[in-house]
Amino acid sequence: MKSILKYSVIMMFVAMLLSSAWSCNKTVEHESIPNVAVNMYLDISSTMYLELSTIGGYVYVTGGYKGIIIYRVSPDDFVAYDRGCPFDPTLACARIEMDPSGITLTDSCCGSNFSVLDGSIIKGPATQPLKRYHTQFDGQMLRVWN
Repeated sequence: MKSILKYSVIMMFVAMLLSSAWSCNKTVEHESIPNVAVNMYLDISSTMYLELSTIGGYVYVTGGYKGIIIYRVSPDDFVAYDRGCPFDPTLACARIEMDPSGITLTDSCCGSNFSVLDGSIIKGPATQPLKRYHTQFDGQMLRVWN
């Protein structure tokens, strides 16, 4: 009976040591942006979206996880990204904004910086690009969806 108890205690101790060693070497993975249904149509001739009438213009709209930023790349091409920062989207301050330069997007909470053209990382700590939504433009109406 004593040998079984002794064996059980030793096994529990070894299991705790292995568990502790594993957790010390584990890298922290941040959650990705949650999937939220997006399917919107914007009439870019509306005064609500006046900024989208020119190349390089952008607007913030409601939708997605933490809002969506839409940017006009060319006469017929738009990009749309979720404003949640992929580094740690659960933080209240983790929200993507356009830089004054108009060519990069930044999360002031963690300092990550992204390309407005494709959402790729310019500067971390983010390890994932921005979450991008599909866009389709027919000359007047812009559809944004996932």
